[in-house]
Amino acid sequence: MTCPPADRAPMRIAITGMGALSPLGVGVAALWDGLLAGRHGISHVKAFDTAPYECHMGGEVPSFDPLEYMPADMARAVGRTTQFAIAASRMALADAGLADAFEPARTGICLGTTMGEVQEIEAHYTRGEVGRLGRYPAAQIAAATARALRLGGPNAVLPTACAAGNYSIGHAVDLLRDGRAAVMLAGGVDVMAEIQYVGFLRLRSMAPDVPRPFSAGREGMMVSEGAGVLALEPLEAARRRGARVYAEVLGYGLSCDAHHMTAPHPDGAGALAAMAAALADAGLTPGDVAYINAHGTGTPANDKVETLAIKQLLGEAAYRVPVTSCKSALGHAMGAASALEAIVTALIIHHGRIPPTQNFLGPDPDCDLDYVTGGPRDADVRVALSNSYAFGGNNACLVLGRPA
Repeated sequence: MTCPPADRAPMRIAITGMGALSPLGVGVAALWDGLLAGRHGISHVKAFDTAPYECHMGGEVPSFDPLEYMPADMARAVGRTTQFAIAASRMALADAGLADAFEPARTGICLGTTMGEVQEIEAHYTRGEVGRLGRYPAAQIAAATARALRLGGPNAVLPTACAAGNYSIGHAVDLLRDGRAAVMLAGGVDVMAEIQYVGFLRLRSMAPDVPRPFSAGREGMMVSEGAGVLALEPLEAARRRGARVYAEVLGYGLSCDAHHMTAPHPDGAGALAAMAAALADAGLTPGDVAYINAHGTGTPANDKVETLAIKQLLGEAAYRVPVTSCKSALGHAMGAASALEAIVTALIIHHGRIPPTQNFLGPDPDCDLDYVTGGPRDADVRVALSNSYAFGGNNACLVLGRPA
């Protein structure tokens, strides 16, 4: 099928289902209720022994039982990352009312990841375990999920680091707009593993206890794990079948700093470019933005640069637009982070409530915007941005909105 003519408005894309695994628990309700209540999911890491390291905290998904989402033989055949992907995808299909009502050949999946089946790789190379090699190619994550859910449409894994969830949602939107699928599952997934934990420690970017985005005294980010998957379909089709619509994906924008492997561009050029491109794709202006779900890692450099980029985008209006960071409660779930944040942004639009940024100690001179702290804030959010930035300078921004 071909793209619509240039003079025709692009297809409107609805979010009709969501599935989540996060350090706040299993399911979207655990994520949303935990954020509103001001709970965080940071605790002592259990996945491996942190005794040799100076940090011992992280965000892990509690009480996850793969057998609730797949048969035992399937759970044994895949790694924890793929188990997460299958579970969150099954949740999203069920939430959309499509568990038994989708056309397999026209339903696809696109997932983002930073580390892939990293626990499987660690098991093979550090502990000498054999017979597991077939599990760890990153493409296996979406392929196995498709087999589990009988999805015969487009299938892809995008490894664009910590922006991968938003990249995957954007790619899924394009596939729907182009008529290459009728329904797409899209999001991101990553699990806790020693290799990335130690990597961030060696970069001196980890907080010793909890992340404190945009706060005075912030010391770094926190490694965590999770999965977030959204069910996307044309808005017209969703309304025809009477589906609940949480929000609409109005547009997305991508950019690359091309500046440094780990550090953001000091002027915020890449972050600004992604946000501006997303608004252009949505046919909106900076004045339309009513809320920003920030990348907000809690590192001194990221929060300073993101604040700068937001001010460049919005001008004086930047001081009137509420900003929050889910990573204050969830830690940084790598490829799952922006997918979980997209879910939260859709829920903010749907419910009209903004959960707070947690662990806030007070204002910082480099971070002087309207960060929601102290408790939830009621807000009529019609247009929101959800930012994600990654190593290598990869940036991705989603524009979500309330369907008219």
